[in-house]
Amino acid sequence: MVLKYADANCCCLVGDETGMIIFTARNDQVDLMKEGTTVTLRNAKIDMFKGSMRLAVDKWGRVEVTEPASFAVKEDNNLSLIEYELVNVVEE
Repeated sequence: MVLKYADANCCCLVGDETGMIIFTARNDQVDLMKEGTTVTLRNAKIDMFKGSMRLAVDKWGRVEVTEPASFAVKEDNNLSLIEYELVNVVEE
């Protein structure tokens, strides 16, 4: 699944044998993200967006198209569907 936006960003659902997560592709990364393509995300990071996790690769990382994967994506573990809430802990 690839959703493109007018501001040179798109959201893609990416995954491996452990689960899936929404990846926010930016600028030149958008052209590499096509449904069914296998990519390697190097130095990726997690951003929080409205209480859920999104994967992103900034200027320190790389997105590379690679050979087709030899594993099946675990589609029943979408980490972006888990909602997190910031809780302040008061130390006594």
